Amino acid sequence: MGERCDWCGTDPLYVAYHDDEWGVPERDSRALYEKLILDGFQAGLSWYTILRKRDAFRAAFAGFDPDLIATWGEPEVARLLADAGIVRNRSKIEATITNAQAWQRIEATHPGGFSDFLWSVVDGRPVQRSLTDFAQLPATDPRTDDLSKRLKKTGFRFCGPTIVYAFAQAVGMYNDHLVTCPAYARCAALA
Repeated sequence: MGERCDWCGTDPLYVAYHDDEWGVPERDSRALYEKLILDGFQAGLSWYTILRKRDAFRAAFAGFDPDLIATWGEPEVARLLADAGIVRNRSKIEATITNAQAWQRIEATHPGGFSDFLWSVVDGRPVQRSLTDFAQLPATDPRTDDLSKRLKKTGFRFCGPTIVYAFAQAVGMYNDHLVTCPAYARCAALA
């Protein structure tokens, strides 16, 4: 058995995220919305910071129910700005609301909804990379650069090319585990 990708270190929370979530194909529209929002909150921070706060985020944002969040306004923004359990950034909180409204538009108008809208950039199948070193890994990809532009056109915010590529890796649109990592084969088998 090979060695897991070293980016997750040895912290049990980060190791569990690497082993059980990162790179596993996710197709549930609500779960994809949640992950994209959390990746937006991560901008300027480490993913580990967000991962440690994820349960608090889920509680504060009503389980990331986009239909509910789309109805929120200033009272909810004020409540969230007072919640020390999450990242308290007004722009990111407000973007979560407008992104929920954009999610609703995509769900209503795109065949297959938000999930198919996202997965269409990789023709519905995870891209299988053959990385032997993370130095080979790009910071973005032309397909996710395009997805970033498409998301912005629908009204999404905090979805620049780097965020969208990191999101696509995390939700299994790209299998960017090292080929020597045991998770590589597990994720490839789910393609």
